Amino acid sequence: MGTAALEESTRPKVASGIRAFFGLPVPDPLRNRLEPYLAACAATAPEFRWTPAANLHLTVRFIGNVEHSVVDGIAGRLDELGLPGFDLELGELGTFKRGRLVRVVWHQLRAGAEQAHELAAQVEAECVSAGLEPEARPFQPHLTLARARPRDGSTLPALPSIPTELAPWRVEELVLYRSHLGRAGAVYEPLRRIRLG
Repeated sequence: MGTAALEESTRPKVASGIRAFFGLPVPDPLRNRLEPYLAACAATAPEFRWTPAANLHLTVRFIGNVEHSVVDGIAGRLDELGLPGFDLELGELGTFKRGRLVRVVWHQLRAGAEQAHELAAQVEAECVSAGLEPEARPFQPHLTLARARPRDGSTLPALPSIPTELAPWRVEELVLYRSHLGRAGAVYEPLRRIRLG
């Protein structure tokens, strides 16, 4: 068997896979606090698709299409590590841009970024160990609020003020999600919850 064929045979098969990612859920009180804010932002900046409050989460590692057994195995190994919990707190808004146009609007972290980086490094190590391609982009912990409808981005108008008193929260679980894409937008289904102690 040639090297190329050998490499191909050891990669996880994705023909009948699921679209998956690991993320940190946002607690309900914070979702409820952000829901009217997101609605106000959607009215102010309709050129952006604003995340429904029910979908708010911090992505730790996007995986994409993969066999369920592969990500379930990764989740199982992460569960065995006894990873620590930590506190997160949201800060100011940030943007990812292409030139002068904004592509993504997101919430920065005021606290917990270092611990989120450590968790992401553990998840990445298990993903690579399972045969997934290494993540090319450096991890930047954030809460995605909106994406521009035009592919190249859009001009972002002045947004309403961020709600005050966005309380910090204790991250006690890492969730393996399945993403169902549809015309009405994405629906995230928790497949496995990994306790952080």
